[in-house]
Amino acid sequence: MLLTGPRELGLVDLPAPVVGAGEVLLRVSACGICGSDVHGYDLSSGRRVPPLVMGHEAAGVVAGVGPGVARFAEGDRVTFDSTVFCGECANCRAGRTNLCTAREVVGVSCQEFRRHGAFAEYVSVPERICHHLPDEIPMEHAAMIEAVSVAAHAVSRAPFAAGAACLVVGAGMIGALVVQVLRARGAGEIVSVDRDASRLELARRCGATRTIAVDAADPHAVAREVADGLEVSHVYEAVGTSPAVGTAIEAVARGGHVTLVGNVTPLVDLPLQAVVSRELTLYGSAASSGEFPESIELMRTGQVDVTPLISVRAPLDEGPSWFDRLYSGEPGLMKVVLEP
Repeated sequence: MLLTGPRELGLVDLPAPVVGAGEVLLRVSACGICGSDVHGYDLSSGRRVPPLVMGHEAAGVVAGVGPGVARFAEGDRVTFDSTVFCGECANCRAGRTNLCTAREVVGVSCQEFRRHGAFAEYVSVPERICHHLPDEIPMEHAAMIEAVSVAAHAVSRAPFAAGAACLVVGAGMIGALVVQVLRARGAGEIVSVDRDASRLELARRCGATRTIAVDAADPHAVAREVADGLEVSHVYEAVGTSPAVGTAIEAVARGGHVTLVGNVTPLVDLPLQAVVSRELTLYGSAASSGEFPESIELMRTGQVDVTPLISVRAPLDEGPSWFDRLYSGEPGLMKVVLEP
């Protein structure tokens, strides 16, 4: 499924990917449509420059390996990290692979690089970003591991003590997964905030102990409601807009921690006086950095359940129409998984 222009997707025949040294060829079983794909396919983000095969939330079966591959063999069930890190720069050596200075991202094209993704029958990726899949995880669920790792990394940015009260602003895909990871790691009360009643119901299914319906234009209202008998030490902002960031900052306790995960808009308004006078700590959270094994185990053991997050499973040739429906904001749609 090739992106050829703004909101232009078509099914085309392309040559099979070349499998180089240290690379694994996967026959793709399932690939999820990420929100970044939907936001980028109108070309406004500058991260989806056509012609491009998008898709980075994927799982499949090894169809071949390049020279030097030792950990995988034909027939293995595999998923992969979306970040292709070099393994050699200072950040990689320090374990911060998501901050690799030479990183590429599967299914992304920009001025620096173009790397075709997994909305296709086959994709080739480096062995170092691949992970074995347990038999207990179905392929359509395995396509969600990348998103789970993003949530796990966000929760890792500001470690909390068991029983801590936490707030998650936004009950979309990542917000719902953050709720589940918080629950698995021993958080106490977990409050979920969103404008959409159906998403708040989903947050409750995912483990939120309390939900708040909010008018995004009034972050102070959320702060007042959250503060009613509860001191929230950690807030996770999973939207990426000025009102949501304002809600997160206004609702956290003095000396608290706010982790910014949402990334919809390049600029937001920051309540600077609240950050300074209440001595808050803000964390950015980008992709993941070593959380894939934990995320796989959380899913294998059922501590994270992605079943309620998958709205649709569809063949690849229906992909263009599902992109349009996601782009238009069709109510009730969460995750669409395409199966080449």
